[in-house]
Amino acid sequence: MVRLIPRDEKFYDLFVEDGQNLLAAARKLEELVTFYDRLGERIAEIQVLEKHGDQIDAEVMARLERSFTTPFDREDIHELVNFLDDVVDNIQAAAETFEIYGIERPTDETREMASILTGQASQLLEGLRKLESGKDVAPHLATVHELEHKADQLSRSAIGRLFKNGLDPLEVIKFRDLYSTLEEAIDAAEDAAEVIERILAKA
Repeated sequence: MVRLIPRDEKFYDLFVEDGQNLLAAARKLEELVTFYDRLGERIAEIQVLEKHGDQIDAEVMARLERSFTTPFDREDIHELVNFLDDVVDNIQAAAETFEIYGIERPTDETREMASILTGQASQLLEGLRKLESGKDVAPHLATVHELEHKADQLSRSAIGRLFKNGLDPLEVIKFRDLYSTLEEAIDAAEDAAEVIERILAKA
């Protein structure tokens, strides 16, 4: 039987590729804060991944324009790739902050937030891999939410310590901005998880 209105199944492949790119960027950021050497080289690697993410997103948008039918609502596809892109954008911004602000070394809270972000990215990728079948996705998304809640508490306490430890005001500003950028990345990961939940609820 000839299908008169083709369905572009490659959308799912692009979602997975986007998730893989996000996880690679998160891991690069975690390596940066763990080893804290060769900053310029490590930042450049993240910038390459950010550009690759933009290329994936552009391909998704192009397919949206060409396709008669899509795996799920066009608005949800658009939001999903936008939030995944926001995560990578903020990963890049956080990495660049270390060099721009001349931060001597990351705090323990910075390392923990980067680790949380890697955990979220890993769970999002697993969710995206299972999105086509729609099976066993919920546990991965629940973990993304749990990690966001953990990061929220960590960020609040970390910022509170900045103002209690008698740090130089410039150092306070540097780390407050860094924590804020990391938290934005973590929040965007949760936003992506919420879009996936909405997609599954409509199925």
